[in-house]
Formats: sequence, C-alpha cells, structure tokens
Amino acid sequence: MPGLTVVIAEDAALFREGLARLIESRGHQVAATVPDGDALLDAVDKHHPDVVVADIRMPPTHTDEGLRAALDLRARHPGIGVLVLSQYIETRYAGRLLEETAAGVGYLLKDRVADVNDFADALERVAAGGTALDPEVVSQLVRASRRSDGLATLTPREREVLTLMAEGKSNAGIAAALFITESVVEKHVASIFGKLRLTQSEADNRRVLAVLRYLRD
Repeated sequence: MPGLTVVIAEDAALFREGLARLIESRGHQVAATVPDGDALLDAVDKHHPDVVVADIRMPPTHTDEGLRAALDLRARHPGIGVLVLSQYIETRYAGRLLEETAAGVGYLLKDRVADVNDFADALERVAAGGTALDPEVVSQLVRASRRSDGLATLTPREREVLTLMAEGKSNAGIAAALFITESVVEKHVASIFGKLRLTQSEADNRRVLAVLRYLRD
C-alpha cells in the first residue's frame, strides 16, 4: 500500500516513539505523536491522516479517554481508519467502537505490536476500510455471543470462518489458516450469510454485516 499518513495517540513516551519508528520503517509518514485524547483530535483536524493509532486508556483518568476520542473522531471524520490498542481484553470497548460499522476499525492487544508484520498488515487493512480484530478479543466475543439464535445455527467450522472474518482475513487468508481451499471457504461464507439472513445488496458489505451481527449479539 502507498505510504500512509498516521497520527499516534499514546501516553507512554517510549512506546509512542517505538510505534512511530515501526510505522515509518514500513514507508509510512507519522504526522504527529500525542499523549492524550484532546491532542489526538487536534492533530487529526490539523493533519487529516489516513489512519489513527490510539491507546484506549490515556490521561487524565486512564480509563476510556482514548476510546471516547476514537468515537468522537469517527463521528467527525468517518473516512479515517481507527486502530485502537489495549493492554487488556475489553470487549465492551470493542463493542462500542464497532457499534455503527466495522469498516475502517481495528482493535489489537499491545502485545501484538511485537509482531511487526501482523501489526503493519492490520494498520494498512484498517486504513483501506477493512477490519482488524485481535484473535483473543474475537474469541471472547464469540463465547459471549453463543446464545444468539442466529449464531446458534452455525456449525463449528462456520464459526471458525466467521471468527477469522472478524479478524479481517480474506477468503484466501481463511483458507490458509484452516488448511482448506478457497472454494470451500466460499461455501462456508455463503452458508453463514444464509443462516444470518444477510441477503445480497449493492449498498451493504455482507462480510461486515456478518461480523457486526455476531459482535452485537
């Protein structure tokens, strides 16, 4: 992907600078690095980045300032991708971030940043309007949603496919992860759409709708 313009919001200076160097090493431009949510919104208004990387917990209370800034950002600049980072699995925050749409949204645990290629892929996917959810977050959301009527009809393999869809993987990526062919993946995806009653529409992305359905349920 051509070089992206990125804004980073993270209160830990060393981690913030490490993120900046990592992102720049992939050929992208870091327009600003800031320590809190208010500064993030100001930086976005000034630089109009392609994607923002933000910690969920930032000053002054270190609870959900970063999340609230991300939600505000998506309302004011819906075309900007938002990749949030967290030290812990906080599924309620993921649900709030994905409430309107999963397009251009990512939620990763900070430990994942250590895998440079995976982090860079997630950043670029979110900037392009895709979804990147941490596998551990997805697993917890799946467990929490198993009582849903629509999801209860899915087979174990279909549930695996939907989980990988939620992580942002393409059909080719799902096939590689599950050691099956892309044609088999396509059949599972079609079955998932049918069981979740997601009819084909030019206006809606059924992959995104399927992910949202199971996150909300």
